[in-house]
Amino acid sequence: MPVGTVGSVKGVQLRDLKDDINAEIILGNTYHLYLRPGTDILRQAGGLHRFGGFDRPILTDSGGFQVFSLTGIRKLREEGCEFRSHIDGSKHFFSPERVIDIERSIGADIMMAFDECPPGTAPYDYARRSLELTHGWLDRCIKRYSETEPLYGYHQSLFPIVQGCTYPDLRRHSAEFMAAKDAEGYAIGGLAVGEPAEVMYEMIELVNSILPANRPRYLMGVGTPVNILEAIERGVDMFDCVMPTRNGRNAMLFTWQGTMNMRNAKWATDFTPVDPQGTSYVDTAYTRAYLHHLYKAGELLALQIGTLHNLAFYLDLVRQARAHILAGDFCQWKRQVLPQLSSRL
Repeated sequence: MPVGTVGSVKGVQLRDLKDDINAEIILGNTYHLYLRPGTDILRQAGGLHRFGGFDRPILTDSGGFQVFSLTGIRKLREEGCEFRSHIDGSKHFFSPERVIDIERSIGADIMMAFDECPPGTAPYDYARRSLELTHGWLDRCIKRYSETEPLYGYHQSLFPIVQGCTYPDLRRHSAEFMAAKDAEGYAIGGLAVGEPAEVMYEMIELVNSILPANRPRYLMGVGTPVNILEAIERGVDMFDCVMPTRNGRNAMLFTWQGTMNMRNAKWATDFTPVDPQGTSYVDTAYTRAYLHHLYKAGELLALQIGTLHNLAFYLDLVRQARAHILAGDFCQWKRQVLPQLSSRL
């Protein structure tokens, strides 16, 4: 899912999202959309789909990660979390009920339950108390969800979020608690926050051994192409990450041959396509030398091309993964492509 934090994927028009890279679903951010443009405007517009013009599915996170990253300007308690806006310092309060109401106003097709996302290095006692809070908040989210109706005439799904840091017993407990809710899908949060990749994979395996295999399983905020293929092999179905868009704006491009820093002088006289194996028009329309020139010149077009290229690559990656799953040779294909994907050109 390309990340559209404030209701847009940075630097990408709807035409490009839908026609050129064919994004089937995008992600919006509850915290940012709540602060700006605000739920009143979104309601008047008829929801985020109509406001932004994207007529395909949208997922919104709960805003929990953003709120809890506001170290020093938030107060956490059982009722919810009080925080100050990063925009103007104004005071706000998120409770599970309030977050469900906001996500109803946004009109996301998939809504995340409100949770606390503790630091990856959180001590065990903190992680345990945090998990108890998240579980209690989930019950309140489900209650509010069942008491309210969609505002714009279509169904909205609610996904619980499995937490527990990197403690196996907490992850197991959380996965069992979430699986018992019989939700339409499940998210795995609190990973890819500094822990070693192998530990992340162990937590994914543990959680997915418990979550229902016939429901979507969404790994939040992950990650590199290698991370994605490793997680797919372990049973994950859905992903989001700012990496393709953020890296694209910073001259770091992903290709089937490896990762390229387009500011490096080695590309100045390379007149081959950015990614000869790629399937996007971006890969064949522009050469490495031309993109190197645009980035070095500070041309805004470089940011747009880099973003589109990376999104096209990521979507091609998961489409090929899906095709190989259906063909029954995913593991063999994954072993073949991982060395290239993990290399720096």
